[in-house]
Amino acid sequence: MIDPRLAVLQLVAHHGTVTAAAAALHYTPSAVSYQLRQLAEELGVELVTQHGRGIQLTGAARTVLRHAEALHAQAERAHAE
Repeated sequence: MIDPRLAVLQLVAHHGTVTAAAAALHYTPSAVSYQLRQLAEELGVELVTQHGRGIQLTGAARTVLRHAEALHAQAERAHAE
């Protein structure tokens, strides 16, 4: 199974804010932030930075997202087979 924290990161990237991603997931913003911190710690990279009152994805986050998209596509193909 693909790490669900990758889906959280994808939704943060898609919606642009932790709050909007949390609403889409029916989570609290603190739960989304926690999952992002856990993923960043496990990967040993910074995924988001503060940008004004919001956040900005780092280059490492964009790299992780590219790999996550490939993983999800591969999982879909495997499921279809």
